[in-house]
Amino acid sequence: MPVFLSRLTLLATTTLLLSCLPEKEASAADRLELMERQIRAMQAEVQELKKERAAEHKRTSALLARQREETEANPYRQRAGYLPPPPLLQTAAPISILRRTPLAQDTPPSDRGIVSSWKDFQQASSQDEEVSIGGMKIGFPNGRPTFKTADGAYALSIGLAFQEDFGGFLGVSQRNGESRGNFNSFTSNSRRLRIPFSFRYKDWIANVTPDFGHGNFDGQVGLYEANINYAGLHNTILTVGYFQPRVTEEDAESSNDFLLLERPAIVDMVRTIAANDARFSIGGLHYADRWWIGGYFTGQSWGNRAENQYYLPIGKHVTDSQTGGTFRVAGRPVVTKDVDLHVGVSSIASFKVAQTEDGRSYTFIQRPEVNIGESVLQTTGAIQNVAQVWSAGPEFALRWKRLLLKAEYYRIGIERSGGLPSLAFQGWYSAIGYTLFGNPRRYSIQEGGFLAPGVSPDGEFDPARNQWGALEIAARYSVADLNSRLDRPDGVRGGQQTVWATGLNWYPNRHFKFMVDYNHFIVSRSTTTVNQNGRTGDAVVGRVQAAF
Repeated sequence: MPVFLSRLTLLATTTLLLSCLPEKEASAADRLELMERQIRAMQAEVQELKKERAAEHKRTSALLARQREETEANPYRQRAGYLPPPPLLQTAAPISILRRTPLAQDTPPSDRGIVSSWKDFQQASSQDEEVSIGGMKIGFPNGRPTFKTADGAYALSIGLAFQEDFGGFLGVSQRNGESRGNFNSFTSNSRRLRIPFSFRYKDWIANVTPDFGHGNFDGQVGLYEANINYAGLHNTILTVGYFQPRVTEEDAESSNDFLLLERPAIVDMVRTIAANDARFSIGGLHYADRWWIGGYFTGQSWGNRAENQYYLPIGKHVTDSQTGGTFRVAGRPVVTKDVDLHVGVSSIASFKVAQTEDGRSYTFIQRPEVNIGESVLQTTGAIQNVAQVWSAGPEFALRWKRLLLKAEYYRIGIERSGGLPSLAFQGWYSAIGYTLFGNPRRYSIQEGGFLAPGVSPDGEFDPARNQWGALEIAARYSVADLNSRLDRPDGVRGGQQTVWATGLNWYPNRHFKFMVDYNHFIVSRSTTTVNQNGRTGDAVVGRVQAAF
């Protein structure tokens, strides 16, 4: 439009000037002809301007049509046009990797959620490689993948405890009148498949650990723990929720650190009284360089009222749940570079056994320190009219350089109502382990027990450098006696089980472990149909393990 006006103005000015010329410079006819030429030029210019305006209108219409189509296809684009322009993008924070020289973390991570104070967590983080992405850090404190904020106040750790067992039984005797039972020559079992999730805010930690390998057979999915912990007091951890309270020296150790595939039978039976996996617990522990103390009030186990359970099939009709408690104290009176002496006492009790439609009953049941789906040879059957169940006993362990000796004894008492006499069971074990190469076992003041042999980063399996990780040999003798008052009609014949076990453990690095055990077991007759006359047998079982 401005171009059009400028052209008209030029023509009008020219015409006016020509009309003002004196007659002597041009005749009237000349002026008329000149004006006609100017008018024709103006008409041609007007036509040209009309064509340009029509073309401009056509382009504008096409543009509007295109914008209308885009708006219908993407209604948010037009809205974005009315919004203020976004601020200038800041340059993304670079990804940085901080590599540190690893210190003393050379043993397998725990099989449960790791609980430590915020200060200890930050110290553990400072010893590991970290990747920083903006305001977030990814690291491996305590060997466990962890996502955290820059100051470590918020953190999420995800772990793994994977143990796959495989093997079978040899020469399990069968006598007349007995059922053959289930003693496979070769089979396998996902013994543990735990994925610990730990959610941290400073000194508060929530642990949730499902177990996809829970039990003696594949396919039993369970819960190992779900609890809240406070670790803000010096060397103290307070816990509430589903938890596995520490009782006995053997039970205080992570399953990733086991000397042999399974705990001794007596320890397994003692812990199930009131401190097995996923037991509701309220309590805490405190530790120092030379002593450890812990106590918990406990209730029912997770899923305890379901029909099927591995150890305690209580059933659905529980009208009054169990209550109990644990107490453990341990000391380390001798501590040198080459020697650790551990002594302690553990006690546990069920103050009130669960009430079901069948009354208050309790069952002890144990396998020959192997869990690959075999039949039970040792059991008391359901003991009726049980008022209380308790157990107590001493702990002993001695490390001398690469050699480790351990022994525990426990007595189990059952108090019965209705004028029935008490029952008493007992058991013990002694074990020995020797680290052939790699770092020897060392004492954990937080657990009040011994860790697995360690593999430092420069000692990890690498044949090219003549490095082979760590290798350990182990042996154990254990006895669990579930016979009581056999000469009386009110007695119980649960059988006595003796197990001689040997094992070899290889750690190519701190995260992986390979085990092979040989067990010879002797079980006297009990109440089960597969053991009416006493049975003996052998088992060879291996395990592959991954721990993060």
